[in-house]
Amino acid sequence: MAATLCVVFALLASVHTCDGKLRFASYYGDHMVLQKSPERAVLWGYGPEGAQVTVSLSGLFKQQASPVTVTNGIWQVTLDPVAAGGPYNVTAKVQNDSATLTDVLFGDIWMCGGQSNMWFNMTQIFNATEELSVVAKYPYVRPFMVALKTSDIELMDLIEVEIPWSVPTARVVEEFSAVCWLFGRYMYETLKYPIGLVESCWGGTPVEVWSSSRALKQCQEVPVVHGPKENSILWNSMIHPLLNMTIKGALWYQGEANAEYNQDKYNCSFPAMIDDWRMAFHQGSGGQTAPDFPFGFVQLSTYIKSSKDDGFPNIRWHQTADFGFVPNLRMKKTFMAVALDLPDATSPYGTIHPRDKQDVAYRLTLGARAVAYEEENVPFLGPFPKEIASTQEYVNITYDQAVSVTSSKDVFEVCCSDIWAPCGPKSLWLQTPIVEWDLTTIQVSAAVCQSSKVAAVRYAWRDWPCEFKACPVYSASRILPAPPFIINHSSWKGGVWKSY
Repeated sequence: MAATLCVVFALLASVHTCDGKLRFASYYGDHMVLQKSPERAVLWGYGPEGAQVTVSLSGLFKQQASPVTVTNGIWQVTLDPVAAGGPYNVTAKVQNDSATLTDVLFGDIWMCGGQSNMWFNMTQIFNATEELSVVAKYPYVRPFMVALKTSDIELMDLIEVEIPWSVPTARVVEEFSAVCWLFGRYMYETLKYPIGLVESCWGGTPVEVWSSSRALKQCQEVPVVHGPKENSILWNSMIHPLLNMTIKGALWYQGEANAEYNQDKYNCSFPAMIDDWRMAFHQGSGGQTAPDFPFGFVQLSTYIKSSKDDGFPNIRWHQTADFGFVPNLRMKKTFMAVALDLPDATSPYGTIHPRDKQDVAYRLTLGARAVAYEEENVPFLGPFPKEIASTQEYVNITYDQAVSVTSSKDVFEVCCSDIWAPCGPKSLWLQTPIVEWDLTTIQVSAAVCQSSKVAAVRYAWRDWPCEFKACPVYSASRILPAPPFIINHSSWKGGVWKSY
């Protein structure tokens, strides 16, 4: 019976676990980062059936965990909390064997997932040579990369590792996610303690492949059983194996594929995936990863300059569960980097892959500092409407903060109706100019509605709404662009619409 169970666990673990050798699971290694206190790091691996495994820590401080028994070829221990720092050696011992991890640091671990814009590596960004030349100055920011593998069943361990835990060098980091690395680097400059970065992403993939069957059932997703869009195929192989790892938070850059696939479900499927990841990482780590760990994401940038397709605008809205901003009531403890003002018309990798990942990563760090680290007085949200007042002649849009405005004839649009009928993306929208503005309010013309009323207003609702850092509305500092919005008079719950 024990032998049969061992074979089953070997299949789920995607490596041979029945050889009786003591070792750590695939994503533990020299130079790694383990999650610092107050959370407790989880360690697991393989060993001879029935053996007692003792895990000890040596370095700045010493620690020895209580012995655990290898069951079905697997052992797992949870360390006591360890403060940020290092280096440490972590040793697992059985009676006649041992395995040691060297140069282990304790800090914060961030998962980085999504599709090709997260996969986009450091050699492809603007100023790549300069950025790579300073990599070695950040020895406490450690990368790890999951290999691209699929599975039809949930695995306990990774099939393959692409980049093992490494002390960063230009040669290592050049193939690593630019958004992930730059985020880690910028966060280290703020936090001054180790950061572990775990990249697990795959280009061209919809959210469904990264979601468990549990999450997909929440949104009545129809199962896809063959091909690259097979539901859960990357959740099984590239996320589920990592669940035992204690992490600080996650970053996500994805959504382009869903502009053409299950677009109308993304306002459900994306928040459901976040909820499910939080639950699964919390349970998998024995309660060490927070059940509401911070989750940051990049709102879609741009693709086709002249496009009138609503795919990208709709996904941007759905990325916020149709609130227009995060965090919100549906998506708590999340943060978002707006990127629609960072187009790249001459990107050699295609316009869907803008090369400016520095601004993307920096905007993510602002959200992380405010939401994940609860740092006070860190602006991370662009301006969003809190009140609208409309007459036959104008629409006054009052924002929740001071704004920096440049003139525009076409980025604002209104939908006209005699009966306050709700307007959607497929309704008739008319471009309208900015007439004037002050510290917090922008006035646009309502004249295009003639004798009808303004039933709805929207902003930047197109694939490519403006040129590089040249959208009409920013925060007063001009660091944070206003996110796109679509607001109906008849159904706006996030603010007040007064009509005269």
